[in-house]
Amino acid sequence: MRDFGNLECAVTAISGGTLRRVPTTLADITTILEDHYDPAWAESWDAVGLVCGDPEAVVRRVLFAVDPVRDVVDEALDWRADLIVTHHPLLLRPVHGVPATTAKGRAVHRLITAGTALYTAHTNADVADPGVSDALARAVGLSGPLRPLSPSAADPRRGLGRVGELPVPVTLREFADAAAKGLPATAAGLRVAGDPEAPVRTVAVCGGAGDSLLDAARAVGADVYLTADLRHHPASEFRENGSTALVDAAHWATEWPWLGDAAALVRQTGVETRISAVVTDAWTFRSHEGST
Repeated sequence: MRDFGNLECAVTAISGGTLRRVPTTLADITTILEDHYDPAWAESWDAVGLVCGDPEAVVRRVLFAVDPVRDVVDEALDWRADLIVTHHPLLLRPVHGVPATTAKGRAVHRLITAGTALYTAHTNADVADPGVSDALARAVGLSGPLRPLSPSAADPRRGLGRVGELPVPVTLREFADAAAKGLPATAAGLRVAGDPEAPVRTVAVCGGAGDSLLDAARAVGADVYLTADLRHHPASEFRENGSTALVDAAHWATEWPWLGDAAALVRQTGVETRISAVVTDAWTFRSHEGST
């Protein structure tokens, strides 16, 4: 990986030995991101990298967000961002056009008209070291060494999910309460499956949808597995066949902590960064009333 240190911008010598500052370009930013989140690490079905934008364009402001949705585009254009970096792709499935009559087409048209670029780091950021799940682990209280829950065959330091140990054991209730405080608030909050008083020391996490790693969480001896988008049947069967507790968080909330790590990389160039606080989780409210 290239080390940009505290580089604010490239410096070029001109006549008489005077130094001239060269503004940071979109190509400079994408190089930094791809040094840490190599597009080659992305899943074959994924769509990562530059979605729109001129690589030679000057970048002064970068907005980081999980989803490239209308509210995030509004925020970027209001702030006059030159670039949006998102975790989720805008165009994950192939399209034959981007007319402004569709939500995604309107986003593309608005971004291009405003001169705002869009870049995505998705599954390549999921498996990076450090990546999405490292940031999630830190957010929920894991401060020591971490290892992948499902290591990459190409490099065991990379992979999906992370496993680590809490500094001291806590109860499942205490862990869930601390995780809720460490993650951004959403309408759904956290759902927990397990004995509230069960001891928790070994924790497995996976940012985003993680029910494909349920067996891996059990195999590493995790006391609790925190992830998102857990479905009824897999979660129920998992709990029937073992003691590992489950914490189900909002998909958006489990990936949001990574934005700070990505922004810190880009900030080394001297550009201004902002982490979007717009909650783009799909669910907007929760009703607690019921007959039981």
